[in-house]
Amino acid sequence: MTSNPIHIIGGGLAGSEAAWQIASAGIPVKLHEMRPVRGTEAHKTDGLAELVCSNSFRSDDAQANAVGLLHAEMRLADSLIMACADANQVPAGSALAVDREGFSQAVTAKLEAHPLITIEREEVAGLPPEAWNQVIIATGPLTAPNLASAIQAQTGADALAFFDAIAPIVHFDTIDMNKAWFQSRYDKVGPGGTGKDYINCPMDKDQYYAFVQALIDGGKTEFKEWEGTPYFDGCLPIEVMAERGVETPRHGPMKPMGLTNAHNPQTKAYAVVQLRQDNALGTLYNMVGFQTKLKHAEQVRIFRMIPGLENADFARLGGLHRNTYLNSPTLLDHSLQLKSRPGLRFAGQITGCEGYVESSAIGLLAGRFAAAERNGTPVSVPPYTTAFGALLGHITGGHIVSDDEPGKRSFQPMNVNFGLFPPVEAPKTAGKRLRGKDKIVAKRHAITSRAIADCREWLGLPALPVVEEVAEAAE
Repeated sequence: MTSNPIHIIGGGLAGSEAAWQIASAGIPVKLHEMRPVRGTEAHKTDGLAELVCSNSFRSDDAQANAVGLLHAEMRLADSLIMACADANQVPAGSALAVDREGFSQAVTAKLEAHPLITIEREEVAGLPPEAWNQVIIATGPLTAPNLASAIQAQTGADALAFFDAIAPIVHFDTIDMNKAWFQSRYDKVGPGGTGKDYINCPMDKDQYYAFVQALIDGGKTEFKEWEGTPYFDGCLPIEVMAERGVETPRHGPMKPMGLTNAHNPQTKAYAVVQLRQDNALGTLYNMVGFQTKLKHAEQVRIFRMIPGLENADFARLGGLHRNTYLNSPTLLDHSLQLKSRPGLRFAGQITGCEGYVESSAIGLLAGRFAAAERNGTPVSVPPYTTAFGALLGHITGGHIVSDDEPGKRSFQPMNVNFGLFPPVEAPKTAGKRLRGKDKIVAKRHAITSRAIADCREWLGLPALPVVEEVAEAAE
């Protein structure tokens, strides 16, 4: 075992996962986290892997959902983030959601207790010294200005940025359950769930149109120094959705499909606002898809227009912060190493992935790549047929440059999705080709079965019979 540590800058999800993977390979780690020496616009604690937006890791369905598949692959790879998420889950239908405080505390405790991990509470104000010959920068979307400037100077390219908005959190005991009801969409039961894991607030057509108009007219927080920064479509503020079309929210987070009003089963709601449990006690619920840049007073006024939330008490109101990421396909190689400086890797959202799970997965890969290099073994990139490989492929090369706009950067942050995987033929049933929804489901199952098998081989795990592959990985 070498005594020369690998340095990691940033103690978020990606940095924490990278540290765990490296230490698990028998290599010492120094994890540098600037909080509480220096705070950020979004973090509230000094805990490692603090969740600053939603508390959801999204779908846990490893057979039919790409992020659920990524969950399964990370569990196979002994992911710290997934282990702590599983240990701190709260009911959320078919999704995996966590008690945010318990989750962060668990990650922090695991890393503090590991004999090969040293946590340094300090800001690294510039690029790491050359003496740190193996470094992972996992500073995320809130990279400190001095370090961001140093990265720009090293790469010779400007980092892009996009807005990331935070959803409000409501105290459960202030929700009027005579108007709202518990139900998961289509009564779907997920990990730790009952099929009644969301609180649903219904709106008729008049209420919906009045609400959407209020969103459009409401006062917004403006950040002139960030103007021109594009939003990431997976995290649009609710008022921006409304501005794109009066029906847009109703086909997004406010869609009424799969829900029946327990108080009035005969009347179909025109739109529904859902709230998801945010802590293990069940005392806090966050407004699903309601990221916002509305001013705080406007949030209270407008969101109390929602039936059931007329007297809502908000534990946290929505906010807005800036995300910064690299032009990774140009700057990074397939092992996430900066082409202009060997030994310097990047991980997490700063690489241009989006989402807690995706950021953690890229941290996992960066940690494994750095550990392999330090141990003098070949760096093995996961097959592109796996969720790991599909996400890595997007970050390091999966984009198209527009001929119509020469010089315009086309690389954008993206969640893992089946569109990133190599195509697969839908299996036939009794010699007949499947069509429609059946064909889509069959293709997804084929992709996930192939992915789990290839991931097990990449990790050096024994192969399983085809029928057991996805089922075991999802457990």
